[in-house]
Amino acid sequence: MSVYDAKIAGLTGASDLLGSLRGKVTLVVNVASKCGLTPQYTALEALHQKYSGKDFSVVGVPCNQFGAQEPGSPSEIQTFCSTNYGVTFPMSEKVEVNGAGRHQLYQDLTKAVDAEGHSGDIRWNFEKFLVDRAGKVVARFNPTVAPDAAEITEAIQAQLGK
Repeated sequence: MSVYDAKIAGLTGASDLLGSLRGKVTLVVNVASKCGLTPQYTALEALHQKYSGKDFSVVGVPCNQFGAQEPGSPSEIQTFCSTNYGVTFPMSEKVEVNGAGRHQLYQDLTKAVDAEGHSGDIRWNFEKFLVDRAGKVVARFNPTVAPDAAEITEAIQAQLGK
């Protein structure tokens, strides 16, 4: 199954956010506004700006499961991200990434293994998944790996070069 088949609404109401990105290389990131890693929004937006003209997109997926660090309404999340970090990349509705209420998208993403050999549950906010044009997860990155780290930018470039 393609990640792009997972139905997830956009933060501002689009009914099929991922379907609209089919055919692009996408970096899916579970995000939160009140986390120590929240400043990663700056590098995520820079990645989005740098590669968006080459059929690439970052997608932020708000989640409140880690320390209740994303308590806001859709409007509050949108305002926070655009005002504080200039975010222009697509954001989804707030979802659960772990547990019985895990969104379908994360049913697929959590099967991927990262460089440390971790698969399964999301460990914290800002865990990242690189998805190829066909919707296959090709890389998973620990939350503490910066969005502009060489391993992420090289993986994106490799996918865009295909």
